Amino acid sequence: MTLPAFPSTSSSLSLPGPVGALELSIDLPEGDIPLLPLVVVLCHPLSTEGGSLHNKVVTMAARSLRELGATTLRFNLRGVGSSQGSLDQGEGERDDLLAVVDWVEQQRPDAALWLAGFSFGAYVTLRAAHDVQPDALISIAPPVGRWDFQHMVLPTCPWLLVQGDEDEVVDPQAVYAWVDTLKHKPDLVRMYGTSHFFHRKLIDLRGALQHGVKHWLPTA
Repeated sequence: MTLPAFPSTSSSLSLPGPVGALELSIDLPEGDIPLLPLVVVLCHPLSTEGGSLHNKVVTMAARSLRELGATTLRFNLRGVGSSQGSLDQGEGERDDLLAVVDWVEQQRPDAALWLAGFSFGAYVTLRAAHDVQPDALISIAPPVGRWDFQHMVLPTCPWLLVQGDEDEVVDPQAVYAWVDTLKHKPDLVRMYGTSHFFHRKLIDLRGALQHGVKHWLPTA
């Protein structure tokens, strides 16, 4: 099967996945922002909780990274939007992510690859991280306590974790307790007065992401 080429301009496309087509949205930095050799693949939360590639937290995270020079790739996990298949509790979604990553690495072999995920998307990226071995990892409100985080083999790459202290979906204390058990700990940013979906805190999230990853950026 002939796979699509990685676009040179911001584009939407369809990529063959493990159980059918996956819907992708690829965006490049705008204006005079220098383009870095960096692709960030972002995963969204559950569709039952506002999850799609259009989720406002995911789109803000992507925008924040493009402002630093990254190319971002958001995609709909199976059963969401135009992506085929149905919810598979993280197992099939991990396979979807691995298929997307494999395509990116074939198309952009000289670019650094980062993974980023919000809520269920953070779970999916963490499950895949050992196999992918990304150059950096970003986890936003990982749903510790709702999914099995105890048997993950995590990479030792730079890792940023952002968690709201008033998260009504994910227990912040469960997240902090889990982090305390890890040998390789992330750079943890606790955002005070912040709910799960970062209501009225999206600009603060932008700042936290940009400040947290700026030292990890590859040179142009």
